[in-house]
Amino acid sequence: MARGYEQLQLDQQLCFALYSASRAVVRAYGPLLDDAGLTYPQYVTMMALWDQPDAPLSVGDLGGCLALDTGTLTPLLKRLETAGLVTRTRDASDERRVLVALTDEGLALRDRVATVPFQLVRQMGIDETTGRRLKRDLQRLIDALD
Repeated sequence: MARGYEQLQLDQQLCFALYSASRAVVRAYGPLLDDAGLTYPQYVTMMALWDQPDAPLSVGDLGGCLALDTGTLTPLLKRLETAGLVTRTRDASDERRVLVALTDEGLALRDRVATVPFQLVRQMGIDETTGRRLKRDLQRLIDALD
């Protein structure tokens, strides 16, 4: 490599390691979610809704929680609605807002995927303490960049 450009070597880049790790984790979720019929983006959307199963979330709030724009979230929600897992309705007090709520089937799906996080951590080969530390460090990174 030409002198002075060592900092541009791909294998030296933190950003590329994070990108590769993210892709590997999402890929690892695939087989774990197949039985439930969910993709990873659908799974995290359902998790956000399971956090408060009795309270519908607006599409905007859901997008903020997931760091997704409405252009990405809307087709994802349409697929979840078609699958019978969520409903989308206009907010009676503000017709501009669309509210997303779990169906009974969507809530029941939570039980089917309850072991997925444990299975993934086992696949990663890390213990609980290491996982918590990694999550904490990544959240600090996210906060610093936001």
